[in-house]
Amino acid sequence: MAKFRPAIFILLGFILCGLTIPVRAQAGIQLVRDHVTLAFPDTATFQADFTSRANITSVVLEYGVDQLTCATVLAKAFPTFTAAADIKVEWTWQMQQSGSLPPGALLWWQWQVQDASGARFTSTRQTTTWLDSSHSWQVISGGNINLHYYDGGPAFGQALHTAAVTALVRLTQDVGLGTQQPVDIYIYANSRDMQAAVLFQPDWAGGLAFPEDNIVIIGISTDQLEWGKSAEAHELTHVLVGHLTFTCLGSIPRWLNEGLGMYGQGGALPDQVALLDQARVTNTLPALSSLTGAFPDDSTRANLAYAESSSVANFLIQAYGRDKMTALLLALRAGATIDAALLPVYGFDTNGLEDAWRASIGAAARSGTTNLTPIPTATLVATFVPVGAAPVAPAAPTTPPIGCQACATSVGTMQAPGPTATPVALTERLGISRETILIVEFCLGGCILALLVVAVLVLLTIRRHSRRQK
Repeated sequence: MAKFRPAIFILLGFILCGLTIPVRAQAGIQLVRDHVTLAFPDTATFQADFTSRANITSVVLEYGVDQLTCATVLAKAFPTFTAAADIKVEWTWQMQQSGSLPPGALLWWQWQVQDASGARFTSTRQTTTWLDSSHSWQVISGGNINLHYYDGGPAFGQALHTAAVTALVRLTQDVGLGTQQPVDIYIYANSRDMQAAVLFQPDWAGGLAFPEDNIVIIGISTDQLEWGKSAEAHELTHVLVGHLTFTCLGSIPRWLNEGLGMYGQGGALPDQVALLDQARVTNTLPALSSLTGAFPDDSTRANLAYAESSSVANFLIQAYGRDKMTALLLALRAGATIDAALLPVYGFDTNGLEDAWRASIGAAARSGTTNLTPIPTATLVATFVPVGAAPVAPAAPTTPPIGCQACATSVGTMQAPGPTATPVALTERLGISRETILIVEFCLGGCILALLVVAVLVLLTIRRHSRRQK
């Protein structure tokens, strides 16, 4: 049997040589680096490095925002690069083009990659929070409210958090509005800071609600605490109403949405109540049917619209109770028009509601004239006015804002040029990846070492066999 030992050792050498081939040689496309850089509130730049055994020929970035949508929204971008085994890609999401995102929105992204061999690769989905990192944000959580703030100190933040939780409890008890997931409220130090955080907003914006994202943002200075509590409740109501009535089949009339918002904040302001009383006395109340769309830009008429909406919503809740209001909102979510929703719940349509409401406040009977022309388009403005400011006609943005409580917007597919990937000089000359070269070198070195070991063993075996024969 001794004469067969050299052959056995040679076979063993080849086996050892095979074992020196690293596992990486069997791998396909690999993600080396995956990163996003936020330049709030303007851009998000996605960067990634990939390597493969074959030239990478296709890279697609899929991205979006976690929010309520009527359908699956999948945006895609196509970074430009030169096909190679090792590449770097980059693509920038321009908010000026797609529409602004609310602070606190959760961005997600992933990469789809293919190489010349047909291998495909999908990266793990990554997320990041769209937020201005220049502020030292603090958070107070509890009672389904996450309150984020950076100015005013712990007592200031705690007071606003307590007010928001109290408002949520009252809205649940009185109107049947609740939430199964926490609402994020971002408090900016003033309205100027808040306006700078969201593109395409008028300069009088004081608070904004984003029901699709479960987010509220408000500018509240330390000397506006009481106003801030009302603003929180108002915008929180919009988020809750937006959740309960979210539908792709219809919409909620503006008078009901803003009326509930005013109810949430504790009712209309004194100057708004005075406007409503004056209109009642002079018989110049706008028809309720004229308040289904955008409110007027004129400050006086807008405040009157808010006051009337507040009064009508309060009438429905006080006269008919929480359960009927909940039933009305659910009917709207199912796609019913406001008249079709009102009739089975209350027994009257919009005109009948106005008649009953007018009687309750001692106003003259409906004349049949509207006094205001309804505007069917969504209002692309803030839903709350800061202290001391009055609504003015905002300049129409070239791109509509995303996330306003009256509109539904999705991020579209975009394509933008990115930097061209530069392959390593060696791979450019040979047409193979740097990793492949290293693998080959490692395998050859391992094979040579294994064969040397086998050769030594063979020589020792032959020498011992010769001695025994002597």
